[in-house]
Formats: sequence, C-alpha cells, structure tokens
Amino acid sequence: MRSFDISITLSCLIVLAAFHFSLAQNSPQDYLNAHNAARSQVGVGPMTWDNNVAAYAQNYANQRIGDCNLVHSGGQYGENLAKATPSLTGTDAVNMWVNEKSNFDYNSNSCVGGECRHYTQVVWRKSVRLGCARVRCNDGWWFVTCNYDPPGNFVGERPY
Repeated sequence: MRSFDISITLSCLIVLAAFHFSLAQNSPQDYLNAHNAARSQVGVGPMTWDNNVAAYAQNYANQRIGDCNLVHSGGQYGENLAKATPSLTGTDAVNMWVNEKSNFDYNSNSCVGGECRHYTQVVWRKSVRLGCARVRCNDGWWFVTCNYDPPGNFVGERPY
C-alpha cells in the first residue's frame, strides 16, 4: 500500500512539473520581458500588459486554431504572428521577431537582406501596450500572436 501511495505522489509531482514547464515562457511577464529587453537595447521605454489587447489577441488566436494560417487580422491593433512546431513558446516567438534586427537598416529605415517588420513592431516607440496569446492548432502546430496599442509600422516613420 505504501509503494502505491509513493507511486501516486510521484505521478502527481511529474504532472505538476510538466504543467509548470508548459507555462514557462508563455506568461504575460515572459512576453513583456522579451519585448522590453529588445526595446531597451535601442533606448525605447518598456511596454505594459493590457488585458483588453490580450483579449483581442486571444480571440484572434482562437479563430486560427482550425487552419493556423498566418493571416493578419486587420484589426485595431498592430500585430505580429508566428507559427512553429513542435512547441513554440511565447518567448521563442518574440525572439524570432527580434532576430530580424540584423535585417533592419536604421539609416535607410528599411529592411535589407530579409524581413524586419516584426522586429520594428516590437521596438515601435509609440506602441506602449501589449497583449499576446498562444494556441495549439488542430494540425499540432503552435500559433502565437502579439498585438500592440497603439499600432506601429507606418511607412515612412522610424520605429525609434
């Protein structure tokens, strides 16, 4: 009987540890930390989490579960999207966007050698509120969206 109790206890601990790990790098603070680290590198102030923007992001992510397409919502907030498998964390997605920094030429205010507009939205000075969401799509891939208020990435304007 005692070994059964130990087995049950160990099983519960393993499940709790896995659940805790699955939340790692997907909390609002994780999204904020990744964004604000990139923003501080270029002298842009920190963003704050906004539950209204996050609700918008979650609603849109829920709509994408069936197809997981990276189609922009065209809504009221600026937006970055990411899709990957087997497990894309929120921090992974933000880091993918931030890695586009090498393609951004500040002097010409343009992308050189590849995509950079996800990065410029992350560091857009006028965007000060953030909301993000992450869902597992029906095809097993992960979909992450972050929305920004006010939106950024306006042609002809510098991000910072």
